[in-house]
Amino acid sequence: MKTINIAIDGPAGAGKSTIAKMVSARLGYIYVDTGALYRAVALYITENNIADEDIEKALAGADVSLRFVDGAQRVFLGDRDVSDLIRTPAISMAASRTSAIPAVRAYLFETQQKIARENNIIMDGRDIGTVVLPNADVKIFLTASAEERANRRYKELAEKPDCPPYDEILQDIIKRDYADMHREISPLKQAEDAVLVDTTTLNLEESAEAIVKVIESKIG
Repeated sequence: MKTINIAIDGPAGAGKSTIAKMVSARLGYIYVDTGALYRAVALYITENNIADEDIEKALAGADVSLRFVDGAQRVFLGDRDVSDLIRTPAISMAASRTSAIPAVRAYLFETQQKIARENNIIMDGRDIGTVVLPNADVKIFLTASAEERANRRYKELAEKPDCPPYDEILQDIIKRDYADMHREISPLKQAEDAVLVDTTTLNLEESAEAIVKVIESKIG
């Protein structure tokens, strides 16, 4: 039985994960948060002070996994739920750097493809349509202006005591974009056959609806 694979790529803060979750629930597909996997690896490397030259060997003990807890996808390092720890700005920047390391990409590559072979999935990330699932049935490049992405992130963090100022968040996003687009391995770019969806002026519901329309137009 052929599975249906939907790839959603785009820059940091574009709402890929949230929107992909909404769309997967609506279509009854499994959502695969590849960004969370890379963040978990970055957390593992950071917490254990692993040097770049030791990463390949050290990853054998990482034990990164996605699990469903009470119907929600959670990220684990071994038996420890790190879903919240991986969402800090520091780990976001660390993930951008470590995701360019060949050993890290190789470690997670087969995991992602195996899930896609066995399930109808929506997978989001930076290089899903270009590298991980080049033959995906539907490819979408989801984006929004850097200013709008920073604004969304600021609102998300506003109630936390250590919330950074808006300007700092904006600069982090601009730096992250540059790093993701200029890394040597699997840089962030729109696949030639991907549909561009800009959510700068859309709310979450409108964004999810736009994605559903693209999918339905491609696979019916």
